[in-house]
Amino acid sequence: MRSIFRWTAALMLVLGMAFSAQADDTAAQIRQHAADHRMLVLGEYHGTRQTPLLVRQLVDDYSRDGTPVLLALELPRAENPSLRDYLDSDGSPAARQRLQERAYWTVRDDQHDGRRSRDMLAMIESLRALQAQGRDIGIVGYDVDRSDDGNQARDEGMAIEVRRLYQGLPDTARMVVLSGNVHAMLQRPEGAPPEMQMQPMASLLRDLDLYSVRLEALRGQFWACLDRCKALPLRDQVARAPQADTEAGRQYDLWAWMPELSVGTLVDP
Repeated sequence: MRSIFRWTAALMLVLGMAFSAQADDTAAQIRQHAADHRMLVLGEYHGTRQTPLLVRQLVDDYSRDGTPVLLALELPRAENPSLRDYLDSDGSPAARQRLQERAYWTVRDDQHDGRRSRDMLAMIESLRALQAQGRDIGIVGYDVDRSDDGNQARDEGMAIEVRRLYQGLPDTARMVVLSGNVHAMLQRPEGAPPEMQMQPMASLLRDLDLYSVRLEALRGQFWACLDRCKALPLRDQVARAPQADTEAGRQYDLWAWMPELSVGTLVDP
């Protein structure tokens, strides 16, 4: 039995290293295309294991030379006090438990929209550790606390908060914004369903130094909520290089393909 446990642990370590290598490659591609843009908006499929690793890598890369970096997550602003307390803590099991016991992190089963997972918590912890080593890193939630007024009102509220956060940064700072891929759109696509917001969050921020990236993958799964929340497959695609778009009517500035996405681990109850 012990040999099985050792084999499983070794396999998980190898898989983790492989995922980290993928994140490093994709992060380098994104940084090359985004160049000096100070606000990077990442439009993701929620609930994957790989995206938190990618975000962690980007924040690490951008902050390595002393540049202040603010990571804005699609979390309700009501979570910011507990998130700030955790970032100021020593990362102990007790501190992590206090964060994880918040109602936001304890949503279960088919009500779980994928924005919370052990993978997201691990990303927050890894950035807390970098901050403790002297990096100038902040993490904040920018989502509205309630979205009863519909998709458009929610995106407008998120855009107002992201703008406020960005304008409060020093001129040398960078901001990385993680959002669902619809919120990251620079323009509403033709033929969109009627319930989709007319002006996605990023489209309301185009006057800022913004670079919007659609995060895709060649294969795998993600977590989505249609009739209920569950893992859904991606359509397999052939390998491709990042695709930049400069057309006036573009939805994103860049499309980037990771090798694979897999569903993350939901937070333990």
